[in-house]
Amino acid sequence: MHDLVIRNGTLVDGSGGAAREADVAIDGDVITEVCAAGSAGQGRREIDARGQLVTPGFVDIHTHFDAQVTWDPYLTPSGFHGCTTVVMGSCGVGFAPARPDRHEWLIGLMEGVEDIPGSAMVEGITWGWESFGEYLDVIERSPHAIDFGCQVPHGALRAYVMGERGAKNEPATAEDIAEMRRLAADGLRAGALGISTSRTSLHKSIDGEFVPGTFATKDEVFGLGRALADAGHGVFQLAVEHTELPAEMAWMRELAREIRRPISMNLSQTDASPELWRSVLRGLEEAGQNDEPLFAQVAGRAIGVLMSLELTACPLLSQPTYLGLCAETNERRLAELRKPEVRAAIANEEPLDLGAFPNLITQTYDKMFPVTGAVDYEPARSESIGERARRSLAREGRAADPRAVAVRAREIICEALIENDGKGLLYFPLFNYSNYDLEVLRELHMHPRTRMGLSDAGAHCGAICDGGMPTFMLSHWTRDRSRGARLPLEHVVHRQTRQTAMLFGLADRGLVAPGYKADLNVIDYDKLAGLAPEVVHDLPAGGRRLLQRATGYRATVCSGSVILEDDSFTGVLPGRLLRGPRGARKTGS
Repeated sequence: MHDLVIRNGTLVDGSGGAAREADVAIDGDVITEVCAAGSAGQGRREIDARGQLVTPGFVDIHTHFDAQVTWDPYLTPSGFHGCTTVVMGSCGVGFAPARPDRHEWLIGLMEGVEDIPGSAMVEGITWGWESFGEYLDVIERSPHAIDFGCQVPHGALRAYVMGERGAKNEPATAEDIAEMRRLAADGLRAGALGISTSRTSLHKSIDGEFVPGTFATKDEVFGLGRALADAGHGVFQLAVEHTELPAEMAWMRELAREIRRPISMNLSQTDASPELWRSVLRGLEEAGQNDEPLFAQVAGRAIGVLMSLELTACPLLSQPTYLGLCAETNERRLAELRKPEVRAAIANEEPLDLGAFPNLITQTYDKMFPVTGAVDYEPARSESIGERARRSLAREGRAADPRAVAVRAREIICEALIENDGKGLLYFPLFNYSNYDLEVLRELHMHPRTRMGLSDAGAHCGAICDGGMPTFMLSHWTRDRSRGARLPLEHVVHRQTRQTAMLFGLADRGLVAPGYKADLNVIDYDKLAGLAPEVVHDLPAGGRRLLQRATGYRATVCSGSVILEDDSFTGVLPGRLLRGPRGARKTGS
């Protein structure tokens, strides 16, 4: 008599091998039998998975639950989307080590970089640690639905060792580097799965300062990397300036050769250099030929900004009249925008110069798309605000000069934003959609030196809603995609189970086979979908965030317990903190 039997399912086991009909038997937290459909022994509980997909639990290796883990046992949105393991502490930001007088500063750093409401973190975090190991002790005590692992964040570490010099990105001395190396190794020995850092100008604290370590010298970065060698495990995760990747890869490859630990960097296509990703792939291939453990994390879709009157990003922020309304309540602002004369003033006035990146987001009308219902993550050029403005002017027999297009675009934007009682959304595909190229991401996901990542689950609460990436990978890439080639189902499952688990040394999961951890999904594949993103106020202190739920998850199992059933949490909390790498209980691919 088994504890749980998932019977007659279509098993995609995470290895990349072909789907097959099978039963899966579980005892305790371990898979004990995988056999022909209908042949497993009886279970105390059984799930009839006939006609449904059975996969390993998904392993998301790029999240930002470092604060949320202290108050949310379900680690949503990841818990809604089939994830049974998440890795946080990405991009060099986190909350340990932390001196008592640095709590507010660390919150401001996370708020600025990851757009998580500071008030939510102030109210939600119950501090009780200074060292990284003590942080792990604290978050381990709370029950959770899924497993979670952490990385030592360079930003917090640098400020802890160097104080204000570290926070202000002043050069580290040899003594500073030695101490950071020692503390990073201590954090790894306490259970961290890696070390993370940020070297991109996009990452700034709430007061506009770059993340500590952004300009770290080679000596400092190598000091951190050597901590991985000292501890004998872990991944070095980097958020790198997109256009600087080819130049940065030289030292990454050198470090990878020296420490023999995986180095994982972000890789996205950008409008500034839309073909650069190809040279990065060539560099990764050269690294592979030299047996250098260098990999790139890639997202499953265009990393897109969602914009509305309620969110951090709004395309009207560069318009003086709208800025004058920003101090008003949402209700008052909406009432003003409903007035034709207010919308006309906004549309006809010249935009303010907010700087390169804000100007891009608020004034590039050919990359803005109204959202009606579910988000189209690969929108057609013809549906952009800019193209709609040109068609509108043409119907009126007016010339589509740049100023006329911009004015009409702002008129259309105003109308779109006030729809649905002021909850209208616009989508701006920021990365991975230059020139509407539909094949970039497919090529990236077929490359052996890339890994599924960059969901940023738990972060960017007011602008980006990509924590549902695991669901999107299956529903869009293997089933629904109509514009461009699809990806094989077995490959996509492998990408976000066994591949991601093995990158971080979690060899006990990501594969449905005897001896492996009993983390699984039973999915109604035909009904699987990510629902429309919504603005909710469910963070501590009533904090706002974008949230995307899913439908189609018949069951999610973590450590042998059903934690999600028919898209709703059961209340069972078997999740655990992962302290360091996990050895395979049985040799697997």
